[in-house]
Amino acid sequence: MSATDTAYMQLALELASEAAKNGEVPVGAIIVKDGVVVGRGSNAPISMHDPTAHAEIIALREASAHLGNYRLVDCTLYVTLEPCAMCSGAILHARISRLVYGASDPKTGACGSVINVMAEPKLNHHTKIVSGIMTGECGELLSNFFLARRKK
Repeated sequence: MSATDTAYMQLALELASEAAKNGEVPVGAIIVKDGVVVGRGSNAPISMHDPTAHAEIIALREASAHLGNYRLVDCTLYVTLEPCAMCSGAILHARISRLVYGASDPKTGACGSVINVMAEPKLNHHTKIVSGIMTGECGELLSNFFLARRKK
């Protein structure tokens, strides 16, 4: 775990906290190219009435607009929760070079927990995956969010 990865994951955690304050599942994402944050996203499917409004998708859209290209080559995506199948597919189509995530998702994780979309050898692009960055903090935010919901 590098200090750089930790610093960017901290930014993603701040976005995840914003999502929680808005009643959304607390997931945050940051996209970085050459040391510059080019995309940010936090979960918003409820508020946007959009099942695709996951943190990763929002960050991908912002980064693509910022860079003027739907191909995000040489970018790193930091996300607090292991991406689902939809987000994993979008990450691959965007040609993200590196994915760094915090907590694993044993229910819908598509980077190794349930399935591993990223490891499919027939696909023409493969994203390097680094997992377990700030796992405790990322998992705690999610656990506290769902615990509070169950108490209501």
